[in-house]
Amino acid sequence: MKEARPIWLIANPASGSNSPAAVEALETCCGDNGFALERRIAFPEEPLPDAAALDAAGVDILAVYAGDGTVNAAVTGLYGWSGAILVLPGGTMNLLAKRLHGESPTEEIVARAGAGAARRVRPMVARTARGDALAGLLAGPGTAWYAVREALRDVDIAAAAGSAGEAFAETTGGSMLRCVDPGLGQNDGYPLIEITPGQWGLQIDAYHAENTGEFLQQGWALLRRQFREGPHDRLGLIDRLRVADRDGEPIGLLIDGEHAQGQAQEEFTVAACEVDLLATENGC
Repeated sequence: MKEARPIWLIANPASGSNSPAAVEALETCCGDNGFALERRIAFPEEPLPDAAALDAAGVDILAVYAGDGTVNAAVTGLYGWSGAILVLPGGTMNLLAKRLHGESPTEEIVARAGAGAARRVRPMVARTARGDALAGLLAGPGTAWYAVREALRDVDIAAAAGSAGEAFAETTGGSMLRCVDPGLGQNDGYPLIEITPGQWGLQIDAYHAENTGEFLQQGWALLRRQFREGPHDRLGLIDRLRVADRDGEPIGLLIDGEHAQGQAQEEFTVAACEVDLLATENGC
């Protein structure tokens, strides 16, 4: 019988799929597929492991069962590590997991990895001065809706209502964001620009809202993180983009769903991830 392969697991109890029963089922699945789960890390209560800790434990595969924000922190924190990271769909959107495994369920992904049917890859990411986006990022005043989403997730209705009013005002009356280099789309700019990294570069989608109905549609789509349901234009597939706020205001960013504050101009470039990820389907 082949010796079980040591593995550590990061799980975020606040992520979309991480019920105690789901994590226990995942642990059993790991054991059934040739992995010896030697440590479980509950993030953010416990710190993320670094390369030195993993190497000292003789672990060369780290599984991350969490949402895109936690996955981003774990992956980028291990840039330069010689091991590989198995990203599992443990959040709400699971955008990076879908890039690596399609729509496959967690159990099937673990089974493939255990059987050796996974490949080490370094998918393209969107690089910014604020950090890398592994699945995608949003820029512009429309990112103000993230505060509404967070309040709803915490079941804080009063905060959600207040944030919704502020987000609507920011999206309708805030300074628009323009693509200045290369010059793409409307010169008046957009309330929201989405940058999605992929095999062929950065896909640029600009979201617009010409009337109250479109603004509400846009906000509802953002709340559910179904960005592409909002009215938008495909502007291009490129390697680099510089955007600028029309009034010189700081640019709001959502990097893999986590908020960051940018400068009045921000540049995004395509780059390769700097640590190996395990993929079980084409689509990187």
